[in-house]
Amino acid sequence: MPALKEISFEYARQIATVKGLRPSKVKGTNTLRFSKGGSEKLQVISWDEFETTASGRNLAVYESGGWMKLMRKH
Repeated sequence: MPALKEISFEYARQIATVKGLRPSKVKGTNTLRFSKGGSEKLQVISWDEFETTASGRNLAVYESGGWMKLMRKH
């Protein structure tokens, strides 16, 4: 698998849209996830809230081959 590279939130949104993913957080926490929805443990949030929360926690989206992961910025 190629190395993960940091991508913009806008590009992450494009990938998520193609894959049918939405920005979410685990209910009762600030833990962010990409999800397809439908889980009682996850709350779908706006992309603005997703980006604001991630940036405030010094998180970035990293991608490799269409697979995305939220991690602390390097």
